[in-house]
Order: sequence, then C-alpha cells, then structure tokens
Amino acid sequence: MHARNKATTVNNPTTGERTSERELVFARTIHGPARLVFEAWAKPELFQRWWAPKSMGMTIPSCEIDVRVGGGYRLLMRHAAFEQPMAFFGRYLELTPNARIVWTNDESPDGPVSTVALEETAGATRVVLRDLYPSKEALDAAIASGSPCGITAETFNQLEELVAALRSNRKC
Repeated sequence: MHARNKATTVNNPTTGERTSERELVFARTIHGPARLVFEAWAKPELFQRWWAPKSMGMTIPSCEIDVRVGGGYRLLMRHAAFEQPMAFFGRYLELTPNARIVWTNDESPDGPVSTVALEETAGATRVVLRDLYPSKEALDAAIASGSPCGITAETFNQLEELVAALRSNRKC
C-alpha cells in the first residue's frame, strides 16, 4: 500500500452500525467516480481483486457475476484452513447503473438481502452497504461470528485501493 493510500484509510474510515434489530449499515467515501466504484462491484475480474479480505489469506478463485435484475452471482472463496472452497451465491433483485445494486445471499437461509448505494459528489463516491437479515437472531449470529465489521472495513480499504489504481490507469 502506498503512503498516500495509508493516509486515506486512516482519515477515511469505514463506519458500521446496527441500525435496527435486523439491519447492519456500513459506509465509506471512496475517492473516485461512481462509475468506477460500480464497475468494481459489477465486473468479476475487478470484484475478485478487492472483495476477499487479504489479511485472512482468502482468495476468490472463481467469480461469476451477471449484474442485472434476475441475474445471479456465484463466488468460490478459498482459505488455507479449509480443505474445500466456500460457495457464496444469490441473485440480483434491483439495479440502477452507477447508483444501486440489491442482491440476495442465498447460501444460507439466514443470509441478508444486501443493498449497495452509491452517491457521487465532487469526484468522490459515498458507498453505503445495508445488510437486512431475515430475523434479529440471524443478525445476532452474524455479529457473534465477528465477521461483518472487520471484513467490511478491510474490503472497503481494498476497494479504495482498487479504485485509486483504476483512476491512475484511466487518468480519471
């Protein structure tokens, strides 16, 4: 990570909070246009570069994404501690290019419906990720596992780095 990116991460933290019995909301401002942030969510070759938390040694060896209403996704995530990769899959319910994606997390009956909203102002994009769980108990279990907050903060840091690289490559 470049020194500039480290400073950006420190000065631009990812926030996360439980907003109701069933919902977690994470937010971060990414320094780049909404169209590049949207591409990072919608193109498999970009998504693979930032979604898996690198500090945990996770990779995404397989990533199929068809971002359109009625389309679906299937990710295989690999971690050295597990013999078999973990599958994550679902379908896209809503889509507004460069602004909003809503999808299901069908690998578990307790998986949330996730919504990412993008709002661009002066070349920066506010990213708000909402996970709405089917029950209070499902959200409690997700929080107890310790995964949502730490993973989201790290992956949003990786998203920031990817968008910076895309901006540099495209001279945006």
